[in-house]
Amino acid sequence: MNLDQRIDAFVKLGEFIKQFSRTEFEKNNNILHNELFFDGFKHQIKLANEHNGWFSKNNISFALKGWSKSLTFNNINQWLSKYNFNNINTQSVAIIMAGNIPLVGFHDFLAVLISGHHVIVKQSSNDMQLLPFLAKYLETVEPGFKGKISFTTEKLEGFDAVIATGSDNTARYFEYYFKDKPSIIRKNRNSVAVIQGQETERDFEALSEDIFRYYGLGCRNVSKLFVPKNYNFDDFFKGLYNWHPIINQAKYANNYDYNKAVYLMSEFDMLENGFLMIKEDKSYASPIATLFYEYYHDIKEIQSKLDEDKDNIQCVVSKGFSEKEVEFGKTQNPSLWDYADGVDTIAFLLKI
Repeated sequence: MNLDQRIDAFVKLGEFIKQFSRTEFEKNNNILHNELFFDGFKHQIKLANEHNGWFSKNNISFALKGWSKSLTFNNINQWLSKYNFNNINTQSVAIIMAGNIPLVGFHDFLAVLISGHHVIVKQSSNDMQLLPFLAKYLETVEPGFKGKISFTTEKLEGFDAVIATGSDNTARYFEYYFKDKPSIIRKNRNSVAVIQGQETERDFEALSEDIFRYYGLGCRNVSKLFVPKNYNFDDFFKGLYNWHPIINQAKYANNYDYNKAVYLMSEFDMLENGFLMIKEDKSYASPIATLFYEYYHDIKEIQSKLDEDKDNIQCVVSKGFSEKEVEFGKTQNPSLWDYADGVDTIAFLLKI
């Protein structure tokens, strides 16, 4: 199986996934092997939601929509064009996946297989339903993948390299346990937004997507704002109002009520609008239904701080703040070449 065949298989997978990119699924009778897989994947989506209340049908469809847009011939070829895939030394690569958002480990899965390696997947118990089914579809459209994809719930064995994603605590364990293997070890990261004062209500409407999508559980979700001293939050709250139905989700509402009670009992100063609390805090990782903010006096000060703390930050959302900024509303739409933690996964896989 050559690179062109692997690319073609993932393009077909993207076409299959596209049918589920809206909450009202649209069956396309021209999709290869749809008679075998369409109803089955509908059922897996239902099971994923029942197993994990954070995986709403809307959020699963949003994740699938993103992957259906990425898995096109043009996108994949643009992504891979700078690499040399000749003389690949095929290895078995273990992936330890997080489970905070639907299919969060799919990029690693894609990168390992598109590079010509075998993959051993250890999934999070929070996200067990979707990927194995998609792997079966992949093996059906391209039988060359059979025997190259395996899933395990047991201790990892028989691997040559590892990609592991977890918390800061588990990362220390991973670094020790995998010290003798080539590895990418990912830790906690958060995303921030730099507000400069000239943003419009429409900018904040876009920013609300970065804050609330996946209930704020992803590393690309904005969890903290940097705002000018004495900033007025009125326009910010107006822009966010379109997400107010989120409070009707029971797990989110429970977190909102709990954290609000904690802040009130602790007599912390905060602002809230019925579905989000904002609190002045120097930390980057805020609890669910809470956004931290920090004041700054001049733009150079905040540029220096973010550069100093870059290992804790996934995305910086802003408008005209830096060359590496992400536009408002775009954090949950990364390109294939937007690597987590800035670590080039394909370059790593080509060296092992």
